[in-house]
Amino acid sequence: MSDKLTDVELAKTYPDQTDTENAETIPEGQQHVNDRSSEKPVKSSDNTNTPSPNNAGQEVDPNVVWWDGEDDPENPYNWPGWRKYLNCGLISALTFVTPLASSIFAPAVPTLMVDFRESNQELASFVVSIYVLGFAIGPLVMAPLSELYGRLPVYHICNLCFLAFTVGCALAPNMGALVTFRFLAGTFGACPLTNGGGSISDMIHQDKRAIAMSAFSIGPLIGPILGPVVGGVVADKKGWRWVFWIVAIVSGALSAAMIVSMRETYAPVILQRKTKRLIKETGNTDLRSKLDSRLSKEDTFKRAIVRPMKLLIFSPICTVFALFMALVYGYLYLLFTSVTFVFKGAYGFGTSTVGLVYLGLGVGSFIGLAWFSVDTTRKIKVMKEREHETGDVKPEVRLGLLPVGSLLLPVGFFIYGWTADKHTHWMGPIIGLTVIGAGMVTNITAPDLSFGTDNHLSGNIICFMAVSMYLVDAYSLYSASALAANTVIRSIAGAVLPLCALKMYATLGLGWGNSLLAFIALALLPVPFLIQRYGEKLRMKFDNSSL
Repeated sequence: MSDKLTDVELAKTYPDQTDTENAETIPEGQQHVNDRSSEKPVKSSDNTNTPSPNNAGQEVDPNVVWWDGEDDPENPYNWPGWRKYLNCGLISALTFVTPLASSIFAPAVPTLMVDFRESNQELASFVVSIYVLGFAIGPLVMAPLSELYGRLPVYHICNLCFLAFTVGCALAPNMGALVTFRFLAGTFGACPLTNGGGSISDMIHQDKRAIAMSAFSIGPLIGPILGPVVGGVVADKKGWRWVFWIVAIVSGALSAAMIVSMRETYAPVILQRKTKRLIKETGNTDLRSKLDSRLSKEDTFKRAIVRPMKLLIFSPICTVFALFMALVYGYLYLLFTSVTFVFKGAYGFGTSTVGLVYLGLGVGSFIGLAWFSVDTTRKIKVMKEREHETGDVKPEVRLGLLPVGSLLLPVGFFIYGWTADKHTHWMGPIIGLTVIGAGMVTNITAPDLSFGTDNHLSGNIICFMAVSMYLVDAYSLYSASALAANTVIRSIAGAVLPLCALKMYATLGLGWGNSLLAFIALALLPVPFLIQRYGEKLRMKFDNSSL
């Protein structure tokens, strides 16, 4: 697979950094951030540059700074393998810890309520879900900052802030302080979820990226599942404050390791630093990076923040799927906040035992993930044949399993609700949770698994994967913004919807309460079919040239 990209492909890789005005001055062999045959930029005052033999007859702008040949050690693609995979491992570990922190506290909430002498059930749910609201705010700021200053300083600052606010949770003197610290921890904890996939793609070629991306994607899937299991045991043995101390210790160790071993991976920032160094060495103030957008920092920041909102408002596809995923994600965190109370009240489970109930969601997640993987492998073969014949693969092909996941979701809630309501054996509601987990995978995981956005459970995985992969295909140049818009809306739902869970169950009971959730999910069942049928027409009507 060639490492060389055309100017158009380069622009797609770095749409806000590429100097398209001068793209024609760079020979084809120098077009990719990871190019293997580029010329050294001029460092002397004579401002001359001799074209390479394979680019004879093409004028090379001597003031454009690029990589110094195929083995330039500053190019992250040329780093030693151990450094690449060490960095990928640290990022993946961090991407496991911050989603784990979203749910690890759930089994300890009843104990916390007693300690703080609180009885407000909405507040009991909110102290868990407020963390996810931070996930909605964080990506809007972290991504633009990484474009301006690089990924490394954003990682370090966010890691230290996440650590500080997690310690604040452990030391919180009252519920108000705990809620505030949880929100801030979630905001800064979104950093690895937002920038991690980009960091991996900065270092590892697309054709060799599968293992690294798999490790990165599995963390957000397993983290929220293992969180309540670990949190239940720790809270039962050591108290609820130690739940946060455990997270702080692990994140502190990872932060220290990243400070010691990580280097900047973002090519536009590396080349900008190189340009400044060469200007200082040569005195040539006309030098500029090939990836210099020539936009002010203020304009770059504004553009990156506004674009997801423009997609959300003006693109029907983006709006529909954002609302669809908001429901799925809201249901997920509704379960995180309510399962503890349901199994303690209906089945008398202890704090450590109730944490194991969440493994039902985990098993469903892995079933959904395996199902999605097998189905995707089969479809990829068909897509390749179709692409070879017609040269066109429609994004709607990605939605094959979405109707299945959308159907599993209400079925799971019916099983979970009525088996718990009738006090059948505790395996009954856990089976319901497993079906929900499998359905959510269909709805939630696909996008995240492939592109490094935040993943969770199996039923979630099918829906999540299908929607995310569709958005990436449909908005290729602005896929990050489309996913960011989706993330913001679903995270808000994940924070707000759980607030009504316990009151709903108290009013309607477990059977009809969960049936209400199932009926709402059934009402949205036509959405995947309608998008499969009319999605292409809706995409064609939306003009993204103004983004």
